[in-house]
Amino acid sequence: MQSIWMENYRCFRYRQDVRLAPLTLLVGENSTGKTSFLAMVRALWDTVVFNAFVEFKEAPYDLGSYDQIAHYRGGRGGRAEAFKAGFSTAHNGPDLASENETHRYEFTFEQGGTSPFTVKGRKELEDNWIEWFFHPTEHYWLRCRTCRGSWETIVPGSNPLWPPAEPFHFFRDKHPESFRHLTPLDGSPPFGAEDHKLLVETGGEVLPYRRLFASAPVRSKPRRTYDPARPTPEPEGEHIPMYLAEISFWEKNLWQVLKKQLEEFGKGAGLFDAISIKHLGQRNTEPFQMQIKKSGGKLKGPWRNLIDVGYGVSQVLPVITELLRQEETPMFLLQQPEVHLHPSAQAALGSLFCSIASWDRQLIVETHSDHLIDRVRMDVRDRRGSLEPKDVSILYFEREGLEVNIHSLGIDEIGNVVGAPGSYRQFFMEETTRSLGL
Repeated sequence: MQSIWMENYRCFRYRQDVRLAPLTLLVGENSTGKTSFLAMVRALWDTVVFNAFVEFKEAPYDLGSYDQIAHYRGGRGGRAEAFKAGFSTAHNGPDLASENETHRYEFTFEQGGTSPFTVKGRKELEDNWIEWFFHPTEHYWLRCRTCRGSWETIVPGSNPLWPPAEPFHFFRDKHPESFRHLTPLDGSPPFGAEDHKLLVETGGEVLPYRRLFASAPVRSKPRRTYDPARPTPEPEGEHIPMYLAEISFWEKNLWQVLKKQLEEFGKGAGLFDAISIKHLGQRNTEPFQMQIKKSGGKLKGPWRNLIDVGYGVSQVLPVITELLRQEETPMFLLQQPEVHLHPSAQAALGSLFCSIASWDRQLIVETHSDHLIDRVRMDVRDRRGSLEPKDVSILYFEREGLEVNIHSLGIDEIGNVVGAPGSYRQFFMEETTRSLGL
């Protein structure tokens, strides 16, 4: 995703159109819509990639019913009758695609019972677009346009339960002659093979057919002993010990690679020097323990159970494991990964994010850590990884009355934050001034 926008959604009354990058950092005070922003990213991805109904109550995001999701102005302003959102994306990232190759999506949501319901969708590529909307008579109307003209039709057999992204693929796998029934608009010529080809390209797949990973702000508590279970991914990271135990038993080469990467991060962050899975039996169905070792100078130190070391280790382990494991996850939505970490470990997370982020593995990170942000700035400045200044986006969420505005900030060649409003970091400057007695 290159950009995303939303309007009349939660605390965002006016349209907020912001830039995304391989590494995007969300900053701002509490309750300024950062979690709502992450929820919308996932909802749009699922709508397009999996033809799924928009879902705003799946963990780790529970935004409630339509009444809690549509913007509410209070008083005579009332609640918005609809909210809108969309995004843009390009094949292989913007460096390898011209502006004309950018795909743009937009959706309109209205109330359907107690939940949001997708009533309109649009996808654009260059000057071509496919648009559909739900009609009160329980039909989907489809309109399309190419450089030759525009047409419309009622989609056969449609009903309000049809997955909302499916109309974008209406022209796929069908012969051009099948669309002679499209009604020309505004004096357009009959629909032809050239138009069919352009609209097949417009409705083509542009995002990987894989699920995003979304983490919860507080991860699962450590246990002294774990009973093996199927490692199904979930936001609190409870599956991670199961995953590590499984690969340490069955895929020893993979475990050694991942173990080395985890230990490299642990040492750099000052959290641990070694990690081990202690199987309490000869079979993979028997209990196991997770153990950590922290060396002290020439002393290697004893192995300690995960539950007996600092809480920060168990909180960060699910995050770094998800980032380092050999899975083709296209995007990570991380909430406060720095929870319970010392500033040096928070900074180490920033370096890890810089080494992981790319257009193939985007990271959108909600954080309250200046140490993490500063490390990202310095690593980009010092060319510690492959990220360039344009590969980092900082989104600053600023409350203004009952609404929130999002400011798109960037980083320059020497690591300075550019484009920041006067309120950005105002609290920290006031605290510094007070501490100096000025």
